[in-house]
Amino acid sequence: MAKFVLAGKTDCPHYAKAELLADRLQRSLPNFRIQKISILPHEWKEWLDATCKRNGWKHEQSPMVWRELVDHGGKGILLGDFSDFLEHCQDYYNITSDMSTDIMLSVAAENLETKMNLIAEEQHRVSLIKPLHIWISSALSSTCHFLIPYLLSAEVFPHVSAISLHLLDLEGNMEELQWLRMETEDLALRLLHQVTIHTDLEQAFREADVIVLLDEGWSEDSDRGNEEEVKKKTVKGISDSHQFVTVATQLENEAKAIVAKKLKVRTSDITNVIVWGNISGSFYIDLQRAKVFNYDGAIKGPAFFSQPAKSILQGRKWLETDFQDLVRCQRAAVTSKTCQAAAMTVTNGMLAVLKAWNGVCSPDEVFSMGVLCPGYYNLPDGIVLSIPVTFTDGRWSVLCDVTVGDELKERLQLYASELRQEKELGSENCTMVINKVDS
Repeated sequence: MAKFVLAGKTDCPHYAKAELLADRLQRSLPNFRIQKISILPHEWKEWLDATCKRNGWKHEQSPMVWRELVDHGGKGILLGDFSDFLEHCQDYYNITSDMSTDIMLSVAAENLETKMNLIAEEQHRVSLIKPLHIWISSALSSTCHFLIPYLLSAEVFPHVSAISLHLLDLEGNMEELQWLRMETEDLALRLLHQVTIHTDLEQAFREADVIVLLDEGWSEDSDRGNEEEVKKKTVKGISDSHQFVTVATQLENEAKAIVAKKLKVRTSDITNVIVWGNISGSFYIDLQRAKVFNYDGAIKGPAFFSQPAKSILQGRKWLETDFQDLVRCQRAAVTSKTCQAAAMTVTNGMLAVLKAWNGVCSPDEVFSMGVLCPGYYNLPDGIVLSIPVTFTDGRWSVLCDVTVGDELKERLQLYASELRQEKELGSENCTMVINKVDS
């Protein structure tokens, strides 16, 4: 099969002549195929330079014709301009073109008018779409690569018809971001409306509905001033603290895995684990609300039957010492091996919170999130600590039906003091931040 590609300026008379010649060939020859690429005049030079550079060609005028190697793979073979294409058609197919100059000019003008009408129609169609705007910082991080395909799914945003994804990386280069944009577009996901890329903080978070800050993108050697600027710009103008949270789900899941291993069940069989404290510092894992499903013990029931985790584990010493140490060791092991938060588990945790925030969870399901805590458990203002929450109707609320004894109160005050010191030293470092801006 012969497949040719014809590209040219929309208003080029020779492109118009080549286009009609190609149409004639396609009608006459069953194995002849033509792909047409019509480029607006002001975009032609940039498109031509990029195409020639990518394929190692030299060409300067409109149109440009090349042959695709359908059966052999590899890049195409450049034929040249209209004269070269016409000569090829005469030699191989004994078909020529006798179009007059007046007709060429008329068709070229018609092509331009049609192209402009199509662009106007597309712009009107786009204007009718009201996409959800999602911004991700540190977009070149490994977590972002895991996150994008799942974020653009109806499972996470079941009531959204389109998503505009905005990728921000203050320390990334535009070429890498362009490749990431192209990879994202190549996913051909139904919800994806558009992808934009940014390296300038002044452009950040415009029209944002959801903001995800992936702090792992900043290393110890990077400019922490940029990090603080991002956070300040993110929270500027946000008066509702319910819109700004950090995610502790990774710690929850690490704790669940340890309990599951001890009880010989799956990690998914453990629910409602609570993380109290500083997500990236001192914390306490609380199993007072934790449930265990499918436990092979003396008491058994159907798949929906669960038992309190503490009643099965029993040993208080293990829960208060060995278990807490195991979770900390697990976190340290993951961090030391990857030199950053594990991308898959961070992504999984963030998606779980976003699903819950969008109504894809039970109102009884407990999550741990870092939130501003004025009035909660006698904690001081201006401190973000991980506490238990539930989600209902797209909003989270603090879980009050928990036991906070004297020992836990002392822990929380200690964690708050630790965070105040970090804040004063300017070294506050949250694993991940999600901001959901109310429409």
